[in-house]
Amino acid sequence: MTGMIIRKDRRAGRLTFNRPQALNALNHEMALAIDAALREWRDDPEVALVVIDAEGDRAFCAGGDIAAVYRAALEGDHQVGRDFFRDEYRMNARIKEYPKPVVAFMGGFVMGGGVGVGGHASHRIVGDSTQIAMPETGIGLVPDVGGSWLLGHAPGRCGEYLGLTGACIGAGDAIFTGFADSYIPEAEWPALIDRLAETGDVAAIRSRPRPEAPLEGRDLSAFGRQTMAEIVAALEAAGDEAALKPLRRNSPLSLAATLALVRAARSDASLRDSLARELRFTWRATRDSDFLEGVRAQIIDKDRKPRWAADASPAHVKAMLAPLGDDEIEWENGK
Repeated sequence: MTGMIIRKDRRAGRLTFNRPQALNALNHEMALAIDAALREWRDDPEVALVVIDAEGDRAFCAGGDIAAVYRAALEGDHQVGRDFFRDEYRMNARIKEYPKPVVAFMGGFVMGGGVGVGGHASHRIVGDSTQIAMPETGIGLVPDVGGSWLLGHAPGRCGEYLGLTGACIGAGDAIFTGFADSYIPEAEWPALIDRLAETGDVAAIRSRPRPEAPLEGRDLSAFGRQTMAEIVAALEAAGDEAALKPLRRNSPLSLAATLALVRAARSDASLRDSLARELRFTWRATRDSDFLEGVRAQIIDKDRKPRWAADASPAHVKAMLAPLGDDEIEWENGK
């Protein structure tokens, strides 16, 4: 079984996640395959648009498959992770900048690497099963794959809240915060995909009224404070235990770096700027952050008891986000 099913279907290029037993987790091979297909179809006159969906009903893509990154880093090889993140981010940018419509059907879990694929499509469709999250601070990482760009452009302080807590949001909040565009009941998706493939015309997408968005009426002003300590203090004063619980559980370094990333993204000229900044952290993550311990606790041993030890000082956060010099991400001839 291949991780992606890639084919042409009448007027559409079709990309289908095909690891339902692994919640369609994205690995390096899949990221490269997506990127290669997009490059091939870019100038193909037979392909009018691209459709991205998934096998199984539990997940569009529940994140990146980072087991190989973890194993290699334990043996002292940090390049496996660096190569994966770099190639994944190039693919994310290609989706965002694609000259043809890209339609993503994001059902079930859409987390981390799944947001990097679906969240940058030109037409992002969600349904009743959709659960979107950027939970990276819980494994000692930061919202990457362009997540800081999406979070930074969410309304109010939704970006800080979602990035720091890793909270899941449904279809209504996904549209409200800018992670999705259209709500369409999932029973209608197969027929819509068929119409898109037949016509090559995104006019077939007709959104229904947006479902309720609980975040729209929630007071998130505490997340506008300058530092993590001030955010925590404001939440404690407000008695917001629901928000405090993940902040107390997640990596202090990841929290501080995420706060910086989300706020920096608000001034970025393009997604590429945010991706480049994210790579500075993830390039260093297997060596200088809580990432390996977070993966061990949450994914490998599953004891859910990470022992965070990374320096979370402002100086270290600045160092983790400092330019990489010759290792900065390179964009392939602007395409």
